[in-house]
Amino acid sequence: MNQALLLIGFFTAVMAGVAVAGYYFLYRSSAASAAGHSLDAEEPVSARQFFTDSLRSLGEAVPVKSTGENPMRRKLHAAGYRSLSAVATYSGIVYSSSAIIGIIGGAAVLISQQSLSAALLAAICAAGFGYLLPNRILNSQISARRRRLVEGLPVALDLLVLSVEAGQALDQSIFDSSREIRTAYPDLADELLTVSLALRANATREQVFRDFGNKGNDLEFKKLANLLIDSDRFGSSLGPTLRTHARYLRIRRRQYAQERARKIGVKLVFPIFFLIFPSVLLVTLGPAAIAIMTALQPMMDMK
Repeated sequence: MNQALLLIGFFTAVMAGVAVAGYYFLYRSSAASAAGHSLDAEEPVSARQFFTDSLRSLGEAVPVKSTGENPMRRKLHAAGYRSLSAVATYSGIVYSSSAIIGIIGGAAVLISQQSLSAALLAAICAAGFGYLLPNRILNSQISARRRRLVEGLPVALDLLVLSVEAGQALDQSIFDSSREIRTAYPDLADELLTVSLALRANATREQVFRDFGNKGNDLEFKKLANLLIDSDRFGSSLGPTLRTHARYLRIRRRQYAQERARKIGVKLVFPIFFLIFPSVLLVTLGPAAIAIMTALQPMMDMK
């Protein structure tokens, strides 16, 4: 009976996750078509907005540091979450994830073993796992976004070279480049648009470029920021400099791809030795071992 209840609970949890994921992707696909309708029409609050507001309220219930120096806010900015309520929403996600996974883990152990102490221990361990899970997901999102930003840099630099050599100002060139790469590289387009707006807001170019290099959280962005700062400081021509840097980025990408290709041979040693090689031995030596045992069986029976 306990195993049946455990299977029913597991099936219910899986079906709930599939339903939530299906609703999320369905909402994303229908959001674009719904945006084309009347903008003045009052839309009902969606389930996603309701959950977001609930998580933000839960996060706001716990006091957190919401200033710009908050390390969590910098991590959320690096992942692409720039809203003012991002820290509170993330805190709500952490607390709710810890509570839900802890309750599920404790209930599963209680149903299977009917031991309160074991269920309490499992609930505490599951709650700790649920507390750390959002941070791991956020780190993976930061790494993926950093990779997407670096991939779009050569294309953006080529567009900047065309705009600058055509006689446009740097802020207008950055704005046009962000608009052109909006479809292919939306994350990099957002960063370039932020730089363009900051330059138009009469901020100092050096500070804007330094912030751009720090927001990318990558060595290539810092190199590009230093290049722009030095070009603006010494008055050198920006077009040839950007073209050279774009060529350098493409060479770096090709070298990185070659490096990863050469590591494949070393990485294949372990699966070949532990998985493929035993199977080959079993297929090649198995019939021979069976034939030898069959031939020696009468001699062993005679003894």
